[in-house]
Amino acid sequence: MKKQFTLFAAALSAFILMGCNTVQGVGKDVKKVGEVVESAAKR
Repeated sequence: MKKQFTLFAAALSAFILMGCNTVQGVGKDVKKVGEVVESAAKR
């Protein structure tokens, strides 16, 4: 569980640091974070 949380936190941090200049970009980032969380939950 701790490994999954670390992976999620790293992915979230990466998306935040990359920055989004548009609302569409924010939506894509949120979608990708959701995919990472879903992937981690399936393991």
